Amino acid sequence: MAKQKVGFVCHDCGADYSKWQGQCGECGQWNTVQEVRLGAASKSASGGAKSGYAGAGLSKVTALKDIDLAELPRVSSQFKELDRVLGGGFVSGSVVLMGGHPGAGKSTLLLQVLCALAAHSEALYVTGEESLQQVAMRAQRLGLPADKLQLLSATDVDAITYSAQQMQPKIMVVDSIQVMHQSDISSAPGSVSQVRECAATLTRYAKQSGTVLILVGHVTKEGSLAGPKVLEHIIDCSIMIEGANDSRFRTLRGTKNRFGAVNELGVFAMTEQGLKEVSNPSAIFLQRSDEIASGSVVMVMWEGTRPLLVEIQGLVDDSSMGNPRRVTVGLDQNRLSMLLAVMHRHAGLMVGDQDVFVNVVGGVKIMETGADLALLLALVSSFRDTPLARDLVVFGEVGLSGEIRPVPSGQERLREAAKHGFKKAIVPKGNIPRETLKGMEIIGVSKLSEAIEAI
Repeated sequence: MAKQKVGFVCHDCGADYSKWQGQCGECGQWNTVQEVRLGAASKSASGGAKSGYAGAGLSKVTALKDIDLAELPRVSSQFKELDRVLGGGFVSGSVVLMGGHPGAGKSTLLLQVLCALAAHSEALYVTGEESLQQVAMRAQRLGLPADKLQLLSATDVDAITYSAQQMQPKIMVVDSIQVMHQSDISSAPGSVSQVRECAATLTRYAKQSGTVLILVGHVTKEGSLAGPKVLEHIIDCSIMIEGANDSRFRTLRGTKNRFGAVNELGVFAMTEQGLKEVSNPSAIFLQRSDEIASGSVVMVMWEGTRPLLVEIQGLVDDSSMGNPRRVTVGLDQNRLSMLLAVMHRHAGLMVGDQDVFVNVVGGVKIMETGADLALLLALVSSFRDTPLARDLVVFGEVGLSGEIRPVPSGQERLREAAKHGFKKAIVPKGNIPRETLKGMEIIGVSKLSEAIEAI
């Protein structure tokens, strides 16, 4: 009988160790290193253990100049917003990981996609968390065509790959990777070793068969993907579904993509018929009231390959506490503290004894620095109780010395603002277009004090 091998793995970060230790040297957490049982070394047909170089003779070294650069064929998901995030559609043999909070709409969106694709190609939906009846009830409630899609209820990875080999689907969904398990691993489903090995087995099958594999992943309470970090390295594309439970809008953000742009954004609306794509997100996020109050300004953010107009609101109020609050929704709180210090030093506005609240309307998260100038001008408007012009749009990065730095794709941002009827723009001098835009007044600024004077 082969000797059972054991290893020690941190269930937080997935680091491997040869022996147990109290603290993980990679992530620094205590009591996270657990013992896992490894499968015995497999034997070759001649009786010896398989070497790491087995089958090396089948590999072929190819010169870089001899590689075919023909574009990989893509399969449209039938949703333009999802295709945008994917970089143009699904690539054969690719592995996509879709994560999100419970109730965000992961299973609903994937069921819609597979029912649409099943009309002209083989599609398999593997459910490990729900029964077949539950999936069928959801499809009936959404009014989806159910005559072509194949369903499989299983959690054993070996059984799933065997059924997939018999059916040979073009696209397959596994919902979810945290409930899958392999029988030769003794740990419970969802553990580091199970998630890692199950994902590796399914990925190997997808690469060998050319099947588009979509894995559904859970997230932690902090919003990051649950499981070992190696899971994000194995897959080709990682998509996160974001959206508050009290909002009907959902955003798809690509955090990793080997076949397209990173940080691409797709917008959907949750309806009774499932998720419906929003073709013009700027119009949704710019639903402003007729009477514009102080502390509100519109900025143009750049998400992936397209501009997006959003409204930033700022509120400066007297603090009743010894330590004034700094609250941000949709922006980085540390960057707010830095910008307040810049405003005090280079604009002479002191808000150290005031509560400062910042909100991005619509639940959008701004990851770029192009919102710095709009944020500060919104706070100045609230601090002085002076409303800004309704047709004003602002963008630009603010440096520590008070300078206004240009941002990428400035001309495309101005064109998007002009398309939505904005007549005035305050932008960095480096982003002033060579050709004037018809009907828009563009003010270029190089310092924060100049921007404040312009409003």
